[in-house]
Amino acid sequence: MQIPEPTQTTIKAIVEHYEDNQGDAFRAHLGGSLIGRPCDRELWYSFRWCTDTKHSGQLLRLFQTGHLAEERFIADLRSIGIKVFETDPATGKQFRVTACRGHFGGSFDGVGLGFIEAPKTWHLIEMKTHNEKSFKQLVKVGVKEAKPEHYIQMQSYMYLAEPKLTRAFYIAVNKNTDELYGERIRLDPEAGKGIIDRADAIIASDRPLQKIHEDPSWYQCKFCNHHGVCHGEEAPIVNCRTCMHSTPIDDGEWHCVRHDMEIPRAVQKTGCELHLYNPYLLEQFAEPVDSGEYWIRYRLKSTGEEFVTGTDRGQFSSHEIKAVEDKSLLTDEKLNCLKDQFDGTIEGSK
Repeated sequence: MQIPEPTQTTIKAIVEHYEDNQGDAFRAHLGGSLIGRPCDRELWYSFRWCTDTKHSGQLLRLFQTGHLAEERFIADLRSIGIKVFETDPATGKQFRVTACRGHFGGSFDGVGLGFIEAPKTWHLIEMKTHNEKSFKQLVKVGVKEAKPEHYIQMQSYMYLAEPKLTRAFYIAVNKNTDELYGERIRLDPEAGKGIIDRADAIIASDRPLQKIHEDPSWYQCKFCNHHGVCHGEEAPIVNCRTCMHSTPIDDGEWHCVRHDMEIPRAVQKTGCELHLYNPYLLEQFAEPVDSGEYWIRYRLKSTGEEFVTGTDRGQFSSHEIKAVEDKSLLTDEKLNCLKDQFDGTIEGSK
């Protein structure tokens, strides 16, 4: 007879361990593993750290399964005489590429020489795990059609690699059956340049780019991490990258015009008490109607009432805008009432 399951179990504890130790959700750069996604606005929101994404323990464990498979892939390749380098001999670290003034980049799994199909050609190696359905589609139509994000990732890495790589070997496994699939990919320089140009446009833009769809129930939108900011009335997370005073500069760094300083990454994640939202980030529920050097007046789209954001008395701070779920409460008339209710600072704003 099965023992009844208690509230807290060993399995639940394992899952919670993954969730409690998932680390920093924000990536300093726009990654090559993301650039193949079809929505420019999603990528802009990710680069600007608009949403704090927390994954379930089950999903985090699934990510780890993919990493654990890499060691076996490498052993398999070496077992048939392929020379595989997991790290760059010049640095001793994982192979990396960068572009767009250091704000775009990524790491690839390795390079290899001695593939039976072209034994004298160096190949970038990309390793992936698939479920049954995904693997069958991959075998049927190939990586470019079945997994365009993976194809674009490889194209960007080959294009940026020094010395340039003209071939990639994509090796994948069916997690249900352990069946292997391999495909050689040819560098398309025109596609590579187009990918980097797209990344550069996303990074350089001071406002969100075009949505993939205006309908919030669109299948690619409703599962997006940024759905609440893009289609709802959720305000982005308060940090330096959502502030109107910050700008990406050379060497992957950011500059604050208000403090006239380069912003350390640790500071970027929290921002400062003078944070002022980039007004384009509130466009789902409010439109700017007036501004000064350190304040912006908005009109709520739902009611036509107005409010001011800033750090002076009589103004809503960015933290307060984030904390108020019902954005119709963000009005000049309700400001003092809200602050009195929460002892001068709206709850959740600190």
